[in-house]
Amino acid sequence: MDPLLRARFNSDFTLEKYAALLRCVNETEKSPADFRISETPIFLTNEFADEVVRAANAIADLTRTAEFAQHAQAAIPKGLEVPNESAHPNFLIIDFGICAEGERLVPRLIELQAFPSLFGFQLLLLHCMRKAYPAIPRDWTSSFGGIKDQAYIELLRRTIIADAKPENVILLEIEPEKQKTRIDFAATKTLLGIRSVCLTKIKKHGRRLFYAHDGREVRIERIYNRVIFDELLRRQDLHPPFNFQDDLDVTWVGHPNWYFRISKHSLPFLKTEHTSPTFFADDFPSDEKIDNYVLKPLYSFAGLGVDMEPTRDKISGLKNPRDWILQRKVDYAAFVPTVEGTKSKAEIRMMFVWPDNDRNPILVNNLIRMSQGKMMGVDFNKDKTWVGASIALHACAEC
Repeated sequence: MDPLLRARFNSDFTLEKYAALLRCVNETEKSPADFRISETPIFLTNEFADEVVRAANAIADLTRTAEFAQHAQAAIPKGLEVPNESAHPNFLIIDFGICAEGERLVPRLIELQAFPSLFGFQLLLLHCMRKAYPAIPRDWTSSFGGIKDQAYIELLRRTIIADAKPENVILLEIEPEKQKTRIDFAATKTLLGIRSVCLTKIKKHGRRLFYAHDGREVRIERIYNRVIFDELLRRQDLHPPFNFQDDLDVTWVGHPNWYFRISKHSLPFLKTEHTSPTFFADDFPSDEKIDNYVLKPLYSFAGLGVDMEPTRDKISGLKNPRDWILQRKVDYAAFVPTVEGTKSKAEIRMMFVWPDNDRNPILVNNLIRMSQGKMMGVDFNKDKTWVGASIALHACAEC
């Protein structure tokens, strides 16, 4: 990436500054981060920043075509359809591995989802990075299109709250106080004034939903949905007072159907210069070398069920092969020099919001996951440093 700024940052880095970063992250909000924060941001060249923006926009455009809509009709598992689907998703998240091709780094699509990410936390992390590390230039930012902090918050407000009052909007989760992303819920409350409410604490009267606050029942008009379906289906101990499939007098932000419509199910359809060949398991060509592919279940989250070493026997033994995809492996580049001499890999998440009445989604921010292991997950990076959650910065003359 930017070699001069990387060298300057590493030369200026101290464990004391990293400790200051962690204090800022963990003490600013009510909840601390329950995941590892990397020691460093990523510094993008203008060339790479422009390319990853083009790549993300090209994929976002494909999800809006009539051909894609037809493909996505089969994405929702039977019985999980939710009524009153919105005209478009409110969020679009696109993950790229940062890979080496010849002498340059390129983004390669890994996954995508029409589900919110850490929009609140990433702004907090940006502010803490700037505060802890003087080596970061003031005109470097994580946002795109010249969006400044207040405009970013206003876009979140228009998307999540719209014309409602904040007290009539909730962030819905399963036991939000126990989720690893609870720091994002706290940051979202600070930015927008909306409360996190557990699915089981909702009350239903007819078609309306309510939550309790200060001894009174408050009507819910909009639900900022953070409930992940596969977790909901696994939690047989939960007994929520309503079903997602009920015809409710609420607006979903984003609507649960889009969680399936734009997801791993989309990958076989998407073909751009930044995507890799992907097939449903029952469509996998006989002349393809399976060692070059990774097997992924359609309906899982956070890497659950991913098989890095599939075989033809495993494929033939799948009970529902249409619920699995095979995606060509990508070779993550070890490109981030660390003060310890090793290099870290990274993937970049491009984060869009799409307010109800806007014509187009808006690319607003990014998220970085860094690794030195075989995969990005925590299990592959135990006892390692310069890995974990981070953010990519780039020069912005307008910022």
